[in-house]
Amino acid sequence: MKKKSPKVQPDSPQDFVSKAKAYWTPEQTAKVTGGKRYPIMPGEAPELLRVMSLLNSDGSMSADSVRKFQQANHMLNLLLTQLDDLCTRHKTVYVLDACCGSSFIALVVAWYIIEQKKHPCRVVGIDRNEAVIDKSNERAKTLGWDASVRFMAGDVDKHAWEKALKELFPGEEYSRPHLLCALHACDTATDHALALGIAAQADQMAVAPCCQAELAKQWSQLPKDDHPLQAIFQSPNLRRDTAATFTDALRLLLIRGKGYEVTATEFVPSTHTPKNRLLMCTRRGKFHRESEHQYAALKAALAGTTITLEQLL
Repeated sequence: MKKKSPKVQPDSPQDFVSKAKAYWTPEQTAKVTGGKRYPIMPGEAPELLRVMSLLNSDGSMSADSVRKFQQANHMLNLLLTQLDDLCTRHKTVYVLDACCGSSFIALVVAWYIIEQKKHPCRVVGIDRNEAVIDKSNERAKTLGWDASVRFMAGDVDKHAWEKALKELFPGEEYSRPHLLCALHACDTATDHALALGIAAQADQMAVAPCCQAELAKQWSQLPKDDHPLQAIFQSPNLRRDTAATFTDALRLLLIRGKGYEVTATEFVPSTHTPKNRLLMCTRRGKFHRESEHQYAALKAALAGTTITLEQLL
């Protein structure tokens, strides 16, 4: 009678950390960092990278995971100045990851605040998908952060932040989100995330739009006339690419009109993905009339077509 193979027991967290640290020698590390000093180094944050599925059980990293690892570091690099400033100014830093999906940015930000800055925080993630929310809460618990990092299934609307705080951290004093992130929230979901951040008066917002289809659909339905942009309106490829750029230009002006300083920068190197625009927003005041006038002029130049964010605001 054939003997059953003994059941292989998974490594304990301590065993995995030891294995990963032994694997990531300076030479091995240089292969994925190019010799650069990243905020997150594989031998220094193996638990985080493991729950993000970027490290294998033996501590190694696949080629696809290397790309995602570099993206996570690039994004965190862009946020370091803001996070350091927020930790200096606030006893507890409140962060909202809107349309959080797999919650990678929430975990990366939480790791920096909790593990590197040793600073109190409340990190909240919201997404409609209950399955990814359950998985995100499991990740936070695995990392021992479940007292500070929590996720909730629901819509991202202007009441979502207040609702999430009451449900996830009951009894605690209300605070506005100090940082709102929304990475690759598809099409008008980005508008809902921005409207939420503006309504909640977030200090900082970092938004990477995705699949901006709203303007392109409106342009495709315009009558054929002598509009200067008619060649773009009637060409699907040009219409799609141009609409993405103008969508974010309109968003930029609307956000500025609400008193935010806004810059458009590169989310990740363009060698990784063409969807790499990041809107970085810092609240400076209440209104900026010149930006409102510029928005109206640009909207008129685009045959009066508009975006969801205008309606939400």
